Order: sequence, then structure tokens, then C-alpha cells
Amino acid sequence: MSEQRQSEQYGAWDSPLAAADVAAAGGEPRWLMEQWVAAAGEQIWWAEFRPTEGGRSTIVRWTPGRGAEDVLGPGWNVRNRVHEYGARPFAVHSDGVRFVFTNWADQRLYLGIPRAEPVPLTPEPEIPAGVRYADPVIVGAEVWCLRETITGPSPTDVRRDLVAVPTSGAAAADWDAVRVLAASHRFLSGPKVSPDKRHVAWIGWDHPAMPWDGTELCVAPVRGTTVGEHRVLAGGPTESVCQLWWTGRAELTVLTDPDGWWNAHRIGLDGTRTPLWTVEQEIGGALWKPGLSWGAPLADGRIALLAVGWHERDGERTHGSRLVVLDPRTGHVRHVETPHTVWSGLVSNGTVLAGVAAGPNNQATVVRVDPDSGGLTELSAPRWTPPGSEWLPQPRHREFTAPDGTAVHAIVYPPRNPTATAPDDELPPLLVTAHGGPTGRSIDALDPEVTFFTSRGFAVAAVDYAGSTGLGRAYRERLNGQWGVLDVRDCALVATALADEGLVDRDRLVVRGGSAGGWTTCASLTSVSTYRCGTAYYPVLDLLGWATGETHDMESRYLDGLVGPLPEAKQTYVERSPVNRADRLDAPLLLLQGDEDEVCPPIQCERLLAAIDGRGIPHAYLVFPGEQHVFRRAESIRRALEAELSFYAQVLGFTAAGVPRLPLND
Repeated sequence: MSEQRQSEQYGAWDSPLAAADVAAAGGEPRWLMEQWVAAAGEQIWWAEFRPTEGGRSTIVRWTPGRGAEDVLGPGWNVRNRVHEYGARPFAVHSDGVRFVFTNWADQRLYLGIPRAEPVPLTPEPEIPAGVRYADPVIVGAEVWCLRETITGPSPTDVRRDLVAVPTSGAAAADWDAVRVLAASHRFLSGPKVSPDKRHVAWIGWDHPAMPWDGTELCVAPVRGTTVGEHRVLAGGPTESVCQLWWTGRAELTVLTDPDGWWNAHRIGLDGTRTPLWTVEQEIGGALWKPGLSWGAPLADGRIALLAVGWHERDGERTHGSRLVVLDPRTGHVRHVETPHTVWSGLVSNGTVLAGVAAGPNNQATVVRVDPDSGGLTELSAPRWTPPGSEWLPQPRHREFTAPDGTAVHAIVYPPRNPTATAPDDELPPLLVTAHGGPTGRSIDALDPEVTFFTSRGFAVAAVDYAGSTGLGRAYRERLNGQWGVLDVRDCALVATALADEGLVDRDRLVVRGGSAGGWTTCASLTSVSTYRCGTAYYPVLDLLGWATGETHDMESRYLDGLVGPLPEAKQTYVERSPVNRADRLDAPLLLLQGDEDEVCPPIQCERLLAAIDGRGIPHAYLVFPGEQHVFRRAESIRRALEAELSFYAQVLGFTAAGVPRLPLND
């Protein structure tokens, strides 16, 4: 244990973790959890995010005895813009050599072989990046995948089809060589082909539904080179199918929520349905990106699942995901014990599992797991070097009670620094973090960003406000019609409750968040007096503008549920928007925005800035060139985090050593 130094203000504690270290790691672990994983024989493949390489993603292959190796050169970026957030960008042939992927620069589909130059499989679009491909699967001599085509100038001028692309390269300059397989809905997942190649299945949904509201499981016969008319086997307006795979030639396993919780079901081609495990836990999640995976089959008939819910861990009640193995024949469920509390991207080669895993003391890495012994191997290299265990923030899962008697959940991190103390009469400042989505959730994975603040003397509370996932459909739907009301209430409730308990300084409460969390930040600062200041990353600020052409197609009708349909709810859109409540803003504000953001474009921030101009409100607005929705480049993440710390130091009254002073306007 290091010798304690002289007492110093909370927020000003010396920390071994610099903003550059956080940036090299890639920032928040919830983005690091989204490394797409695939299995081919004994090999495990994944798309690895590289913040220090301009924010690109590459493909890595792990082979027993050889370890991990890049299979693409530095000029390639394995991403796509389907739904703007992207979708599964690659697939691996069963030979473990050939692979197909989408490249960010032109959005074309490519065929790759390790250490060889990839070759294009699809034509160059007339509009740059105007045709995108995602969620591919290799079927014989073709790639079957989702195609998204921009058809006009409006963000909603988009068509989506399931298509077949020859792996020969015959379509690289010939649009007619790409076959359309199906086009059932406005939004689609990629196709999944039955083992006998006689049927294909996919998920579809239409406006105004979001994929967690209602989707449909579609199945169609394959007839030579054509696909017949599809049938809907499950789903509907109030049921969300989020994943499927074929169990046999006439049966599928699906993750769906007819009873209010995503659970595993078997569905036959005749429409018969059998629940496999009915539990008040979420075995599935919000399908923001086609290709997300929460379950995988094993060769012996068992299935592996990621179950999110409450459970006991080390004598404490905690909330998170656990890896379980279910035997559908007996109903027996076995938890695979590992130190991880967060999982994503589960895949199987039949005998072993792989995915991305993390925990309070474990950073996000790609892992390989034996489903029987629980033996686990970390395949990807650690992204950052955490300080000693005595520095790591220790999360506590808390449950608070709202005035209406409903529960509000949060993960609370006290300050932690073994070399620092604070004055006896001082309490720590609190950063209240509102997650994005808003249909998302907070996770307790080891987070370099949280550690950056807790090691300097901040407490952090990550709030799972009404509308969050992981707690069932009823909790998720609490936010319907109440966005900007209940999210604001729940975050303020957690902040004031922690202050009432004497754990944090009531006069130094801060609210922060990105995207929908940025909305909650600004909605809070323009409706409640709880906070001293706030930081909003790429926020929604003008509901009416956002709903009438200022966001992408997938979320263009999101507000129908969160606020209300237009034109009936127009006045609510106007009244709740921070741009129209700027006269109520009396707390300093930091805005951080990517200049290429198609989800929450810069015009939203610019309107708010115009509305507060000359009002004497200390504020700063930083625009990050080349960044979209969520910052990916190490230099952007570093600059944003340093700006946050300097901003808090100036507003809360402490010295932020080692970071540039952020100029504030008024």
C-alpha cells in the first residue's frame, strides 16, 4: 500500500490514469463489448476496434497453437453504415481461410484471404457509400446478406433487401449479378439458411415500431435460385424477436418476449411454439444492430445463453449477465462460473463458446470458454493497463424508490485512490451518467473512463432510468410518452438520494451522457435545479427537428413511442425540447459533437447555442472532425475527456493538473 499523501480536494487527486490512457483503450466498455465474433472450426475470429489507428476496425483470427493475428492490412476498416450504427460486418467460410467483409470507405462487400489483397464483390455505387451491406452468411458460392440502398436525398429515402452476391467477383462491376432474395419489411436482419438449404429465415419490422417494440420472424422456402413467399411464424406488434438460429431442418430456436421477457423458444415450420426456459431475466436485448447475438447452439443439442438479471455474487445482490447452458430436452440449466458480469457476441463452433466478456475487475476481451469445465482463455490482448487493484472502482448495484413506488436502478462507484485523502469536512462531487438509447442499459465492466474520474476523487452513478433494458418489457415501456420526464426524474432521484445519505456533495452534482444521455443531460438542466453543470455528448436537443428529417431512417419514428405521434403530440415536442427551454438553463454546459454525425447532427447543438448566446451561461462547444455518432479516434476521446475534467474543475472549484484549460464562453 502506498503511503498516503497530504489531504487534497476531491477531484484534484493525483491519478496514474491519464486521458491518453483512456483514449488508447477506446473509452467506454459498452462500445468495446461490440467486437463482432465468429467461429470457424477451432478458429475464433473477431472485428477489433483500434482507436489508436484512426478508430478503424480490423479482423483478427485466433488459431490454437498460433494465437491471434491480423488478417487485413492497415488500409482497411471493417465497418458498415447499415442503420447508421452498423451491423455485423463480416463472415468466415467454414474452411477457416476465406472471409467476406464490408469496408467503411466505400461500403462495398469484399472477399478476403489472409495476407492477400481483398477483392471487391459488389459494384461501386453511384452515390458514395450509397449502397451498404451487412450481416452476411456464406451459402455455397454466394454471400447472402442484408443490403441497404439510399434512394433519395431524405434520410428516410432508403430501401432494404436480402440479396445474394456471387463470391466469384462477377458482381463487382455488374449490378444485375446481385440477386434480390426477399424484401418483406422496411427493416430487416440478415438471412439465416436452414441446414438442408430448403428454407431461409430472417427478422423484419416496420415503422413506427422499434425492434424492441415488435418484430416478425419470417420464413420462406428456397426454390433453386429464388426465394418464395414468406410466412410469419412469431412476433407481432407487442412481441420482439431479436435472434434466431436453425435447430434442425424444420425447427428454429428464437429469442423473443411474448410474456414480457426475452426468453428462448422453439418454433416449428408449422408454427408450433415451445418455451425452453421461462424466467424473469432477459435472454436477448435491443436489436440496435442486425447480427447481435445472445445465444448459440452446441453440437450435442444444448444451447448457450446470456441471461441478464438479478443474482447473488460474492454475497451481494447484483445485476448483470451470466453465461448459462440449457439442455432443452431436460430443462436443466447450468451457470458457467466465470468472473465476468457482462457478455456479448456469443458464438459456438459446436463444442466451445466464444464472445466478449468483462467484469468489475476485468476489461472487455474476446474469450474462449469450455461450456462444461468453465475453462476460459482470453484471446485478445488487453486494451489498457489498469493501475493496481486498489485503484479500481468497486460498483454497487443500488435500487431506489420513486415517489410513485416504482424502482429506479443505478450502479454507484465511490471515489477510490489509495494515495489520497480529502479534507474531513468535504464530500465528493457526483457524476450522474445517463446511458444512451434511451433503450439501453448501464454495465459494471471495468471502465477506464469511470476509473479516470473515481481515481481523481469523483463518485459516479450510472442510472438505469425508466426505459432501460435488462429489466423486462414493463420497465422498458415506462418511458413511453415520458421521455424528458421520467429519465430526468430518475437521474435526479438517484443524485439527491445519494446526497441525502451523506455520500456525495449536494452542491456538486453533475449530469452527463451521450446521445439519448445527452438529451437527458440537457432536459435535466432546463427543467430541474439539481445539478451544478452538465456535459452532453452528441445530444438530441430539438425533438421536432429530429423527428422531421434530422436523423436517420431507423430512429425517425422512435419518438412516436417515446413522446407521441405527430402531429397530435407536436406541442409536447416543442415544450420538452431544450432548445425551446433555453431561458431555463442557468447551469454551465459542455457540448461535444462529431461533425459527421447523421444520428444527432451538429445543427441540434447549434440551435441551442444560438438560444443561449449572450445569456451569461458559461459554456463550451467542441466539434470533432471526422467523428460520427460515438467518438472512435483516440485523439478525440482524449481531447473530450480532458475538456470534461477542465470544465468540472472550473465549475466545481478545484485544480485539474495535467490537462489543458478549456476556454468557456458566456
